[in-house]
Amino acid sequence: MYIIPKPYCMEEKEGQFLLAYDSEIAIDNSCREAYFYACLLKQEIRESVGFSLDILAEETGRTAIVMKLEPEGRWENGKEEYLLEVTARKIRVTAPAPAGLLFGVQTLRQIIRQEKTVIPCLTVRDCPKIANRGYYFDVTRGRVPKLEELKKLAEKLSFYKINQLQIYIEHSFRFPGSSEVWRDDTPLTAEDILELDRHCRRYHIELIPSLSSFGHLYKVLRTKTFRHLGEFPETADAPFSLWDRMRHHTLCAAEEGAIAYAKEMIDRYMELFSSSYFNICADETFDLGKGRSRALAEQKGTDTLYLAFVGELCRHVVSKGKIPMFWGDIIRSFPEAASGLPKETVCLNWGYAPEESADAAEAFARIGIRQYTCPGVSGWDRLIPGIKDSYENIRRMCVYALTYGAEGVLNTDWGDHGHINHPDFSTAGMIYGAAFSWRGEILPFDEISRHISLLEYGDASETFISLLAALVQPGFGWREAVWYMERGRDWLTEEMFGGTENCLKAIRETTDGLYRLIPGIEKQQRGRAASYLIGLKGMELLVLAGSFVAEKEFGQKRKTEATGSVLAAQLEEWFYDYKALWRSVSRESELYRIQDVVFRYADMLRENA
Repeated sequence: MYIIPKPYCMEEKEGQFLLAYDSEIAIDNSCREAYFYACLLKQEIRESVGFSLDILAEETGRTAIVMKLEPEGRWENGKEEYLLEVTARKIRVTAPAPAGLLFGVQTLRQIIRQEKTVIPCLTVRDCPKIANRGYYFDVTRGRVPKLEELKKLAEKLSFYKINQLQIYIEHSFRFPGSSEVWRDDTPLTAEDILELDRHCRRYHIELIPSLSSFGHLYKVLRTKTFRHLGEFPETADAPFSLWDRMRHHTLCAAEEGAIAYAKEMIDRYMELFSSSYFNICADETFDLGKGRSRALAEQKGTDTLYLAFVGELCRHVVSKGKIPMFWGDIIRSFPEAASGLPKETVCLNWGYAPEESADAAEAFARIGIRQYTCPGVSGWDRLIPGIKDSYENIRRMCVYALTYGAEGVLNTDWGDHGHINHPDFSTAGMIYGAAFSWRGEILPFDEISRHISLLEYGDASETFISLLAALVQPGFGWREAVWYMERGRDWLTEEMFGGTENCLKAIRETTDGLYRLIPGIEKQQRGRAASYLIGLKGMELLVLAGSFVAEKEFGQKRKTEATGSVLAAQLEEWFYDYKALWRSVSRESELYRIQDVVFRYADMLRENA
């Protein structure tokens, strides 16, 4: 039996509790949330074992499960602590506060999902070491999920005891008076945010607003209305580029209206959230001091310009009674300057390499900067995430959080170059973050991956995640395909294509292994597993398209006997399936941009033929 995150104290005992079809759930009527938690448990029981229990506000002779707040008990570890006791006669979930009661129920749900009606007697006492455990989801650079999918995401986060969620916005929110910014998208609305915020609160998740307010304002600064606020307004009419969108487009620190614009957007967006935080982002301000603010930067220094702009926004957020957050990539090179920011400010210290060092976390801790460590699920730019990379990165950053006294961990899922990655494929990385940020206990890769395979995917062989993790990531994948299409030959190297044969072999072996694994996966999860077949096919076709590029640019022998016309047709057939997968969870958003890249490759392949 597996529990994710692993409890700090679990004692298994002799005996079993048999869950009967006519038993009942008794709730503490003084806890308004208890009925909702009981409904979650009732649904889990119905789906896992096939019958449904009644919910009562008092114990009777048929009470099987008791859920109760005990605020006067011997609790020492905060509102998320809980006690779960299973005896041969009854199951009791108690906690000092509603959040703990919910997390106790989530643990019980995990046990019932595996053990069904025969539950071993045990005692679980649990609480987190890291108070803030978050997930960060890009909903702006290609993919805007349906509201129902965002709500399902919140439910899954709660199941694994994550208590914060941020969704990243550049242009994909329907700000009044900014139709030129979002007119070609399917943006989230105020009603969407209000509903998501309400839904998250039910699951004890704090929905934190996150809004680009300095860098990464590509679509904003390409409009006729707002281009004058940027460092390089003369580039606003250049053709759209997925690559260029990632590179710059920063508000001009020398432009009087820039800070006013940022504050106005912050104020409008902030009103929709009940959170005590506001993330102004302010990352990757690559243009700063290079365009219209060059003279000011030469006079004062680029670092000074950055700190002044960020400091003004942070003070504005504090004046509204909120705690400012910002990404720490720029200030990492001059961390001492953070002392000039409001003391409330939280630095989001991100780093995504599998071998990510502790240097930044140590530096911020030494200077006394409030920080979260921020790893990533390694899904961006890829059809299927680098699962082993995500494990290595996340485990390190969670250890750094405890070692250097970080206030939280924020695990990130970005959407670079159109957000090609299907959101559900990031689940393993999300769970690694949940498991390791709870108490900082790091399970070996094979062990935690077995747990995820069984508990999340119903895989009786417990090999689903390790099968996918064995994939060799291609030298020519989605990011490379976009870059070649938009930037040409100059950035390519022959070495990039050297591992093509091994990559194709790994993809095909993984595909074969997945077909053989699916029959052993629980029926309701097979569709999720089968979706990976679409991702694997896309990876294979991109690698094969890359072999045509290698032949054209470097004279390398192709790795396929298929003609360009045949491969083009296969790409188009694949994209038909990919569109259906996209539309099953996301709004139309920027699917058309991905389509443009795929079809341009199909046309190129036919031309080569």
